[in-house]
Amino acid sequence: MLKAPDSDVVLKTEITIVLNSLAKGLPDYAAALVQAGLLPVLWEQLELCGGMSSNRVFTQMVLCCLRSVYLQGCAPPPPTWNHKLLTTLIQYGYSPPKNQECVANILASACRQQQLVDSGGGNLVACMLCSPYSTVQLPALHCLAALCWNNERVSSVIVNIRYGGKAIPDLVVTLMARDRPFEMQLAAAASLTYLHRSNAIPADDPKIMYKTLQCLVRLCRRDCSVWIRVEAATILSYLTEVDMELQKTASMTDHLIVLMTYYLKYQVETPNYTDSPPFFSPFSTRKYNNPNQWPELMKEAALKVYASLSANDEDIRKKVIETEGLMNILLCSISNGNSSVQLAAVRCLHSLSRSVQTLRTTFQDHTVWKPLLNVLKTSSCEELISVASSTLCNLLLEFSPSKENILDQGGIEFLCGLTRRPHPGLRLNAVWALMNMAFQAEHRVKASILHNLGTDQIFRLLSDSDVNILMKTLGLLRNLLSTKTHIDQIMQGHGKEIMQAIILILEGEHSPDVKEQALCILANIADGDVAKSAIMSNEDVLKKLMNYMVMPNVKLQIAATFCISNLIWSVEIGAYERQAKLREMEVDKILESLLNTTDHNLFDKFDRNFGYIYNGHSKFYMEHKH
Repeated sequence: MLKAPDSDVVLKTEITIVLNSLAKGLPDYAAALVQAGLLPVLWEQLELCGGMSSNRVFTQMVLCCLRSVYLQGCAPPPPTWNHKLLTTLIQYGYSPPKNQECVANILASACRQQQLVDSGGGNLVACMLCSPYSTVQLPALHCLAALCWNNERVSSVIVNIRYGGKAIPDLVVTLMARDRPFEMQLAAAASLTYLHRSNAIPADDPKIMYKTLQCLVRLCRRDCSVWIRVEAATILSYLTEVDMELQKTASMTDHLIVLMTYYLKYQVETPNYTDSPPFFSPFSTRKYNNPNQWPELMKEAALKVYASLSANDEDIRKKVIETEGLMNILLCSISNGNSSVQLAAVRCLHSLSRSVQTLRTTFQDHTVWKPLLNVLKTSSCEELISVASSTLCNLLLEFSPSKENILDQGGIEFLCGLTRRPHPGLRLNAVWALMNMAFQAEHRVKASILHNLGTDQIFRLLSDSDVNILMKTLGLLRNLLSTKTHIDQIMQGHGKEIMQAIILILEGEHSPDVKEQALCILANIADGDVAKSAIMSNEDVLKKLMNYMVMPNVKLQIAATFCISNLIWSVEIGAYERQAKLREMEVDKILESLLNTTDHNLFDKFDRNFGYIYNGHSKFYMEHKH
């Protein structure tokens, strides 16, 4: 009936009113309308309306119906916006207020970030933020949050748009004032958080450090609704996730660490079944219509805050770890919690695992490795496995008492299997963990890694498109090839394949950092008693070393010189023969030329008759990207 060309505007308006009423019912009703093909018809009618004054009521009802459908969260955004249609929709957003409210909600729900900004959507949002009506301002903030989420390009444009002489961030700050409704303060804080995380506003900007952060902490208090507190804590954890100064400031603001303990202990007493967001929120997919789930939502939010606060600072970690009952809650959440709580708990453990003291004491006392290893072996969630394997990397550092336990429980076999997973993050974590496991390890551990990983898989990892995986694989080889007896034993069994891998790297199109790692492995091999022959018998490798000694890259020169130094060290058997062969190749002339280097690091490494023998052990501390 809507599409019929002979239907007049009055009839179409009445039909749209009925459809709008249906869309406002249960989400299933709106989903049924979408499945029946309602959205294309409404968009078509909106285009046909144009700007004719006789169609204004009908146009408003079409916008209302679109808004009602999208607010139910059951309709996908258009795969692409027709530019004319999007421009028309934006024009309707400037007036009257009812249209503005509908358009803002539609754009927030069906946002195509770059396309919307290119069509002038950012200017419309700025105009709406200055509306005297909160019903317009609030969805405008939702639209702004959707625009800026994880999009640096769009955020860099948004941050410079001005309306009434003020830039958008300054307009948003006014909507975080204490006299504004809690949901508006929250939406404003979310928008500025996403602008900051998209690198449009620096962390030390007062709008972030003293406005946004303070607002979010304030909304975590017990006088706010459950959904406000959960969303505020979740956004706060995202705001403070990477910046150390924000973490320090947040930890000292309004007793936040203590405040989160109330989240962990939360129990539903007199549930208010209307205590849920009265609007679509683009920064949340959580549902609050079941009060029995609120304790889990509160716990998840608190653990996320703890994870972010303790990511970088040891003093904050100490305060968090001293939270009464926290470790029991973490372990229980990992073993029995739902997937979201599990993930938050593992993230919190991951941040705490960056503390040497915690690894040696609290984690050992609570046998953290057990539930963590169980999650890794049983979970099908890649994100959870990724964070858990990142945590495992720290538990496998040489000073962690958990290392032996993980070895005994088949940690090597599991990690070697993880290197074969298609997700690059999992492969990286697995190789990283194996590298930590091999550091200063016994020969049986190294032999087990080589046996379970296999040389074929090592070659695959060295050919990985992710340079981080390549670097960690080279780091693993460096750690395997350390200690004279281990070097000789490993090279006797796998020397041919290892030399092929090193040559593959040295001849490939790789960065100096990658090639430096390969040269350091050669230097380790040159430190073995028997393994030296693998280099000395390969004239092509010796020539490559000579070439790297004269390259205009000091790091490569140093690494190549280390290798030569280990080969000619005079106190070892066969040194005279090796020195004679290298003299025949005129290596001594290259060394004499290097004595005139102006680089102190290079000079110091081989002065005093190459007195420093480089073993190249690759020690990896806690300050890695995990």
